[in-house]
Amino acid sequence: MEQNENQDSIRERIRTYAFDLKLPLIRRDIDLLIQQGLDEQWNLWMFTAELLRREKENRSENQRRHRIKNAAFPQLRYLNEIDTDALPPEARKALPNLETLDFIKEGRNLILYGNPGTGKTHLATALGIATCNAGYSVLFTSVPRLLTQIRECRNAMTLRALENKFERYDMVICDEFGYVSCDKAGAEMLFNHLSLRTDKKTTVITTNLAFNRWDEIIADKVLVTAMVDRLTHKAILLNMTGKSY
Repeated sequence: MEQNENQDSIRERIRTYAFDLKLPLIRRDIDLLIQQGLDEQWNLWMFTAELLRREKENRSENQRRHRIKNAAFPQLRYLNEIDTDALPPEARKALPNLETLDFIKEGRNLILYGNPGTGKTHLATALGIATCNAGYSVLFTSVPRLLTQIRECRNAMTLRALENKFERYDMVICDEFGYVSCDKAGAEMLFNHLSLRTDKKTTVITTNLAFNRWDEIIADKVLVTAMVDRLTHKAILLNMTGKSY
Protein backbone atom coordinates (compact mmCIF):
# COMPACT_ATOMS: atom_id res chain seq x y z
CA MET A 1 0.00 0.00 0.00
CA GLU A 2 1.30 3.43 -0.94
CA GLN A 3 1.59 5.75 2.06
CA ASN A 4 0.34 8.76 0.14
CA GLU A 5 -2.65 7.01 -1.47
CA ASN A 6 -5.74 9.18 -1.09
CA GLN A 7 -8.94 8.17 0.68
CA ASP A 8 -11.05 7.88 -2.48
CA SER A 9 -8.57 5.50 -4.05
CA ILE A 10 -8.46 3.31 -0.94
CA ARG A 11 -12.26 3.27 -0.79
CA GLU A 12 -12.50 2.06 -4.38
CA ARG A 13 -9.91 -0.65 -3.75
CA ILE A 14 -11.88 -1.88 -0.73
CA ARG A 15 -15.06 -1.99 -2.79
CA THR A 16 -13.30 -3.86 -5.58
CA TYR A 17 -11.88 -6.41 -3.15
CA ALA A 18 -15.31 -6.81 -1.53
CA PHE A 19 -16.92 -7.34 -4.93
CA ASP A 20 -14.35 -9.94 -5.95
CA LEU A 21 -14.75 -11.76 -2.62
CA LYS A 22 -18.57 -11.58 -2.78
CA LEU A 23 -18.89 -9.43 0.34
CA PRO A 24 -21.81 -7.17 -0.64
CA LEU A 25 -22.45 -5.58 2.75
CA ILE A 26 -18.84 -4.42 3.10
CA ARG A 27 -18.92 -3.05 -0.44
CA ARG A 28 -22.16 -1.20 0.25
CA ASP A 29 -21.67 0.03 3.81
CA ILE A 30 -17.92 0.54 4.23
CA ASP A 31 -18.26 4.33 4.55
CA LEU A 32 -20.94 4.04 7.24
CA LEU A 33 -18.94 1.45 9.15
CA ILE A 34 -15.77 3.52 9.08
CA GLN A 35 -17.65 6.59 10.27
CA GLN A 36 -19.31 4.62 13.07
CA GLY A 37 -15.93 3.23 14.09
CA LEU A 38 -14.45 6.73 14.24
CA ASP A 39 -17.42 8.11 16.18
CA GLU A 40 -17.32 5.27 18.73
CA GLN A 41 -13.52 5.10 18.81
CA TRP A 42 -13.20 1.47 17.83
CA ASN A 43 -9.70 0.04 17.63
CA LEU A 44 -8.71 -2.03 14.59
CA TRP A 45 -9.66 -5.30 16.29
CA MET A 46 -13.14 -4.01 17.14
CA PHE A 47 -13.62 -2.60 13.65
CA THR A 48 -12.58 -5.84 11.94
CA ALA A 49 -14.78 -7.97 14.20
CA GLU A 50 -17.81 -5.73 13.62
CA LEU A 51 -17.19 -5.66 9.87
CA LEU A 52 -17.13 -9.46 9.66
CA ARG A 53 -20.07 -9.89 12.04
CA ARG A 54 -22.31 -7.73 9.89
CA GLU A 55 -21.21 -9.47 6.72
CA LYS A 56 -21.92 -12.86 8.29
CA GLU A 57 -25.39 -11.77 9.44
CA ASN A 58 -26.14 -10.36 6.00
CA ARG A 59 -25.06 -13.59 4.34
CA SER A 60 -27.11 -15.71 6.75
CA GLU A 61 -30.20 -13.60 6.07
CA ASN A 62 -29.71 -13.88 2.30
CA GLN A 63 -29.35 -17.65 2.61
CA ARG A 64 -32.52 -17.83 4.69
CA ARG A 65 -34.49 -15.89 2.08
CA HIS A 66 -33.02 -18.07 -0.65
CA ARG A 67 -34.14 -21.25 1.12
CA ILE A 68 -37.69 -19.92 1.46
CA LYS A 69 -37.78 -18.86 -2.19
CA ASN A 70 -36.44 -22.21 -3.41
CA ALA A 71 -38.96 -24.10 -1.28
CA ALA A 72 -41.72 -22.81 -3.60
CA PHE A 73 -44.36 -22.25 -0.94
CA PRO A 74 -47.62 -21.20 -2.64
CA GLN A 75 -48.21 -18.74 0.21
CA LEU A 76 -46.18 -17.63 3.19
CA ARG A 77 -47.65 -18.79 6.48
CA TYR A 78 -46.02 -18.47 9.89
CA LEU A 79 -46.40 -20.29 13.18
CA ASN A 80 -47.20 -17.08 15.06
CA GLU A 81 -50.18 -16.51 12.75
CA ILE A 82 -51.87 -19.76 13.69
CA ASP A 83 -55.03 -19.37 15.74
CA THR A 84 -54.35 -22.20 18.16
CA ASP A 85 -57.88 -22.00 19.58
CA ALA A 86 -59.24 -22.83 16.12
CA LEU A 87 -57.00 -25.87 15.67
CA PRO A 88 -58.38 -29.36 16.28
CA PRO A 89 -57.55 -30.52 19.84
CA GLU A 90 -54.90 -33.03 18.79
CA ALA A 91 -53.06 -30.45 16.69
CA ARG A 92 -53.27 -27.86 19.46
CA LYS A 93 -51.67 -30.31 21.89
CA ALA A 94 -48.93 -31.36 19.45
CA LEU A 95 -47.97 -27.88 18.23
CA PRO A 96 -45.42 -27.00 20.97
CA ASN A 97 -43.44 -30.17 20.26
CA LEU A 98 -43.63 -29.63 16.50
CA GLU A 99 -42.28 -26.09 16.91
CA THR A 100 -39.03 -27.50 18.37
CA LEU A 101 -38.39 -29.14 14.96
CA ASP A 102 -36.99 -32.19 16.74
CA PHE A 103 -38.84 -34.40 14.25
CA ILE A 104 -36.66 -32.89 11.50
CA LYS A 105 -33.47 -33.78 13.36
CA GLU A 106 -34.81 -37.31 13.83
CA GLY A 107 -35.88 -37.71 10.19
CA ARG A 108 -39.47 -38.53 11.19
CA ASN A 109 -42.42 -38.05 8.88
CA LEU A 110 -45.47 -35.97 9.75
CA ILE A 111 -48.91 -36.95 8.45
CA LEU A 112 -51.68 -34.34 8.77
CA TYR A 113 -55.04 -35.90 7.98
CA GLY A 114 -58.64 -34.79 8.38
CA ASN A 115 -61.50 -33.01 6.70
CA PRO A 116 -60.91 -29.93 4.51
CA GLY A 117 -60.51 -26.46 6.01
CA THR A 118 -58.93 -27.34 9.35
CA GLY A 119 -55.52 -25.79 8.72
CA LYS A 120 -53.45 -28.72 7.44
CA THR A 121 -51.73 -26.83 4.63
CA HIS A 122 -51.35 -23.72 6.80
CA LEU A 123 -49.64 -25.73 9.55
CA ALA A 124 -47.44 -27.63 7.09
CA THR A 125 -46.37 -24.40 5.40
CA ALA A 126 -45.66 -22.65 8.70
CA LEU A 127 -43.53 -25.58 9.87
CA GLY A 128 -41.77 -25.53 6.50
CA ILE A 129 -40.87 -21.86 6.83
CA ALA A 130 -39.70 -22.40 10.42
CA THR A 131 -37.53 -25.23 9.08
CA CYS A 132 -36.04 -22.88 6.44
CA ASN A 133 -35.37 -20.30 9.14
CA ALA A 134 -33.52 -22.94 11.17
CA GLY A 135 -31.12 -23.57 8.28
CA TYR A 136 -32.69 -26.65 6.68
CA SER A 137 -33.64 -27.15 3.03
CA VAL A 138 -37.34 -27.56 2.21
CA LEU A 139 -39.46 -28.36 -0.85
CA PHE A 140 -43.19 -27.69 -1.01
CA THR A 141 -45.06 -29.58 -3.71
CA SER A 142 -48.45 -31.11 -4.32
CA VAL A 143 -48.81 -34.80 -5.07
CA PRO A 144 -50.32 -34.11 -8.55
CA ARG A 145 -47.44 -31.75 -9.36
CA LEU A 146 -44.87 -34.24 -8.10
CA LEU A 147 -46.33 -37.03 -10.23
CA THR A 148 -46.27 -34.80 -13.30
CA GLN A 149 -42.65 -33.91 -12.62
CA ILE A 150 -41.67 -37.58 -12.18
CA ARG A 151 -43.35 -38.53 -15.46
CA GLU A 152 -41.70 -35.66 -17.35
CA CYS A 153 -38.25 -36.51 -15.97
CA ARG A 154 -38.71 -40.20 -16.75
CA ASN A 155 -39.57 -39.36 -20.35
CA ALA A 156 -36.57 -37.02 -20.59
CA MET A 157 -34.29 -39.60 -18.91
CA THR A 158 -33.44 -37.19 -16.09
CA LEU A 159 -35.29 -39.10 -13.36
CA ARG A 160 -32.14 -40.03 -11.42
CA ALA A 161 -31.14 -36.38 -11.14
CA LEU A 162 -34.61 -35.56 -9.81
CA GLU A 163 -34.40 -38.42 -7.31
CA ASN A 164 -31.01 -37.29 -6.05
CA LYS A 165 -32.29 -33.76 -5.50
CA PHE A 166 -35.53 -34.96 -3.90
CA GLU A 167 -33.65 -37.26 -1.55
CA ARG A 168 -31.42 -34.48 -0.19
CA TYR A 169 -34.11 -32.06 1.04
CA ASP A 170 -34.32 -32.00 4.83
CA MET A 171 -38.10 -31.63 4.54
CA VAL A 172 -40.46 -32.31 1.66
CA ILE A 173 -44.08 -31.22 2.03
CA CYS A 174 -46.46 -33.20 -0.21
CA ASP A 175 -49.75 -31.37 -0.15
CA GLU A 176 -53.13 -32.59 -1.39
CA PHE A 177 -52.56 -36.34 -1.14
CA GLY A 178 -55.85 -37.83 -2.25
CA TYR A 179 -56.96 -34.74 -4.16
CA VAL A 180 -56.83 -36.74 -7.39
CA SER A 181 -56.67 -40.48 -7.98
CA CYS A 182 -53.75 -42.11 -9.74
CA ASP A 183 -53.35 -45.32 -11.71
CA LYS A 184 -51.10 -48.19 -10.66
CA ALA A 185 -48.11 -46.86 -12.59
CA GLY A 186 -48.46 -43.43 -11.02
CA ALA A 187 -48.88 -44.91 -7.55
CA GLU A 188 -45.75 -47.03 -8.01
CA MET A 189 -43.75 -44.00 -9.10
CA LEU A 190 -44.97 -42.01 -6.11
CA PHE A 191 -44.22 -44.88 -3.73
CA ASN A 192 -40.70 -45.34 -5.09
CA HIS A 193 -40.01 -41.62 -4.93
CA LEU A 194 -41.21 -41.18 -1.36
CA SER A 195 -39.40 -44.34 -0.27
CA LEU A 196 -36.07 -42.69 -1.07
CA ARG A 197 -36.47 -40.59 2.06
CA THR A 198 -37.63 -43.27 4.52
CA ASP A 199 -35.79 -43.19 7.87
CA LYS A 200 -33.45 -40.48 6.56
CA LYS A 201 -35.32 -37.25 5.88
CA THR A 202 -38.69 -35.79 6.87
CA THR A 203 -41.69 -35.97 4.57
CA VAL A 204 -44.86 -34.08 5.50
CA ILE A 205 -48.12 -35.33 3.99
CA THR A 206 -51.42 -33.44 4.08
CA THR A 207 -54.51 -35.41 3.13
CA ASN A 208 -58.27 -35.19 3.48
CA LEU A 209 -58.51 -38.98 3.57
CA ALA A 210 -58.02 -41.29 6.53
CA PHE A 211 -55.66 -44.19 5.80
CA ASN A 212 -58.51 -46.67 5.43
CA ARG A 213 -59.76 -44.61 2.46
CA TRP A 214 -56.51 -44.41 0.50
CA ASP A 215 -57.70 -47.28 -1.69
CA GLU A 216 -60.24 -44.81 -3.09
CA ILE A 217 -57.43 -43.04 -4.94
CA ILE A 218 -55.04 -45.97 -5.47
CA ALA A 219 -56.67 -49.09 -6.88
CA ASP A 220 -53.90 -51.51 -5.90
CA LYS A 221 -54.61 -52.46 -2.27
CA VAL A 222 -51.23 -54.17 -1.81
CA LEU A 223 -49.50 -50.98 -2.87
CA VAL A 224 -51.74 -48.91 -0.58
CA THR A 225 -50.75 -51.08 2.38
CA ALA A 226 -47.06 -50.79 1.51
CA MET A 227 -47.29 -47.02 1.10
CA VAL A 228 -49.11 -46.52 4.40
CA ASP A 229 -46.58 -48.73 6.21
CA ARG A 230 -43.64 -46.90 4.67
CA LEU A 231 -44.93 -43.38 5.29
CA THR A 232 -46.17 -44.00 8.81
CA HIS A 233 -43.06 -45.83 10.07
CA LYS A 234 -41.91 -43.79 13.10
CA ALA A 235 -44.14 -40.96 11.83
CA ILE A 236 -46.11 -38.40 13.80
CA LEU A 237 -49.77 -38.93 12.91
CA LEU A 238 -51.86 -35.85 13.54
CA ASN A 239 -55.63 -36.05 13.31
CA MET A 240 -56.77 -32.66 12.01
CA THR A 241 -60.46 -33.50 11.93
CA GLY A 242 -62.50 -30.59 13.19
CA LYS A 243 -64.59 -27.58 12.25
CA SER A 244 -63.65 -25.83 9.03
CA TYR A 245 -62.45 -22.25 9.44
